[in-house]
Amino acid sequence: MSKQQRGLGKGIGALLGNDTDLSNIRKPVGYIHKEVVSPEQPQQGTADILRIPVDLIEPNPFQPRMSFDQEALEELADSIRTLGLIQPITVRRKADGRYQIISGERRFRASRLAGMDMIPAYIREANDQGMLEMAIVENIQRENLDPIEVAMSYQRLIDECNLTQEQMAVRVGKKRASVTNFLRLLKLPAKLQHDLKVGLLSVGHAKVLLGLEDVKLQEYLCDLVIKDGLSVRQLEDKIRQMTQQKPKPADEGQELPDEYFKVLEIVGKYFENNISLKRASSGKGSMTIHFSSDEEVRKFLKALEDSKF
Repeated sequence: MSKQQRGLGKGIGALLGNDTDLSNIRKPVGYIHKEVVSPEQPQQGTADILRIPVDLIEPNPFQPRMSFDQEALEELADSIRTLGLIQPITVRRKADGRYQIISGERRFRASRLAGMDMIPAYIREANDQGMLEMAIVENIQRENLDPIEVAMSYQRLIDECNLTQEQMAVRVGKKRASVTNFLRLLKLPAKLQHDLKVGLLSVGHAKVLLGLEDVKLQEYLCDLVIKDGLSVRQLEDKIRQMTQQKPKPADEGQELPDEYFKVLEIVGKYFENNISLKRASSGKGSMTIHFSSDEEVRKFLKALEDSKF
């Protein structure tokens, strides 16, 4: 006798059986067995997951995200009203008994919209540098920042955490070449950075426009890309036509080895990163340095002499 075949595409009931009480599955997530942090009895150490009053939680001052999509927040708030906050936020305890968000500010904002007065949270020990690193790395790894936010996050890790590009690449789990390319986006004019942020310009287009030194030409071509919907290849062709350049040999587009990026980083810091390298597959190439003053050259020369090259 053949077994009765269960239906497909009939929702959770088809997967779990007809006797399953779906109302239990859909109940909001609770943390009833966890200690509640209160203003009178703040948590002194670290624990698994604790429920903390929203009034004791404040945003992360090192948050790399510049804007939060209101519609997406409302959708997340609707989900939280139905199922609760499934993934707790992470916070650190301050000396005044309050708590500061390390990661999860979007979830925190949506929880407040949903009307929650208590929020589940992990409590971790972290100094200011640790806060900055964790906030930036978490956001980058989630891959939901726009390209300029990513670039500015990388720059903050370098400036505020005293990291080299190589150390930062290890921290964020990215290739060094990728880190370098994102940092170069900060050299774009403000108009192009804006269009890149809002999605009117792609990173591929931006990398091509970075090869131009004329800001007016960059902005003109950016408008042309948006207006005519030019692909990256069409933009490259347009630039060649306008500047009457010959097409580059195929091997000039070779990816640079890691040691070349180290040269760019070490030498570039003396010339505000106005340095570029071109390398053919044969190993031959050229390095171009643009300097803005005699002082930059003198500083670079002194560094060479001090290092006894």
